[in-house]
Amino acid sequence: MIWHHSGYVAQVCTKPRARVALLHLDATQPVVLEGTAAVIWDLIDGQRSEQDIFAELEATFEVQSGQMQAQVEGFLASLEAQRLIEAASGASH
Repeated sequence: MIWHHSGYVAQVCTKPRARVALLHLDATQPVVLEGTAAVIWDLIDGQRSEQDIFAELEATFEVQSGQMQAQVEGFLASLEAQRLIEAASGASH
């Protein structure tokens, strides 16, 4: 699956990008991402597949292959449920 940020999400980032505040235009509460969550948000670019994101995280955080995959999949599902990300055109579940 390839994801991209929803066009209805406003974001504000700290410098360096350690924290990202997100607000879907239909939501009443912002979502604040920190640490690994903020890194994942930055990796969601409409180009990288989930497998690419897993590989990048494993290299960045030096964890064993597959160790983070279930957690990342759950996090991506949560972002999708909050309508913060959408499947890229042509991508399927």
